Amino acid sequence: MLSLRRGTVTAVVDRLDGLARVEVDGTPCVVYPRLTGPVALGDEVIVNVQARELALGSGGFDVLHVNLTRGLDLAREPGAHVMKLPYTSLQHAVRHAEEDGPLAESLRGVPVVCCTLHSQLAPVCAGVGAELRVAYVQVEGAALPVSLSDTVRTLKQRGLVDTAIAAGPSVDGDVQCVGVASALAWAVAAGHDVVVCSVGPGIVGTGTRLGHGALGAAQAANAASALDGAPILVARVSAGDPRERHHGVSHHTEAALDFCLGRVAVAWPQGLERPAWLEPVDEVEVDGWRDACADLPLEYMGRGADEEPWFFAAAYAAGALARRLALR
Repeated sequence: MLSLRRGTVTAVVDRLDGLARVEVDGTPCVVYPRLTGPVALGDEVIVNVQARELALGSGGFDVLHVNLTRGLDLAREPGAHVMKLPYTSLQHAVRHAEEDGPLAESLRGVPVVCCTLHSQLAPVCAGVGAELRVAYVQVEGAALPVSLSDTVRTLKQRGLVDTAIAAGPSVDGDVQCVGVASALAWAVAAGHDVVVCSVGPGIVGTGTRLGHGALGAAQAANAASALDGAPILVARVSAGDPRERHHGVSHHTEAALDFCLGRVAVAWPQGLERPAWLEPVDEVEVDGWRDACADLPLEYMGRGADEEPWFFAAAYAAGALARRLALR
């Protein structure tokens, strides 16, 4: 059940596109103004405290549930009637891209890069480069609000992402789509050269082969295959992860590959020995990945580029492979 408490906004720390960071009675809290309305100092609010009470690694803050001062009687989006988060207390009508024009019937070989972790997104987009139009599709498996991601905001500011799409249960993107397949078809119809799919921040994980959010990458790869795209899976590689299941090539990567129904390319950075079970792979030269990723947010489980160089190099390799395919 929900863990809710009443409080007062005691500080407004930051206002960003689609996101505000505040304090409620001194405790950090995230606000999604497009969902719950604007927030100001002194507002009486109700917040969801469960993630913080559980001490979740990526959920060390409360989330504003309703603003009792200025969040009631908000107008719905004009012309919207398809629900996001339907039949929950958070259901709200949003205009979906499928309602506004035809979708591409085929992806026509457009590369679709499939990430199993949100921290792979920045190096992937650096590998693609700013000369190509990139659509980012957020799939289920982790955080649902696109606006939570500071990485997406940074990539858009740097010209490395053109459009952010909230697919399926994900919310609060530049564009909303009913599912991953239609998100891919919309992105190609809108003229994007590469599509990058990823779960949001804070992946769901249970330590089991099937109970984790990384399988969202397989869903995206299968949709790309069915629509004649060119799916590329990002290998999750780690030398510093203390958990055996994530050391070397993560079991998340292996599970996602097992659930890919069509051919999917696996990008692999040259210079790193790969496990014998992982084949075939497309080897990619990655010598310039550090310069390409300069000033981008690079962090994997609290470790940076110097501690986990192959993690980021492997993600960069997938973006570079997508660039090669898009330009051929």
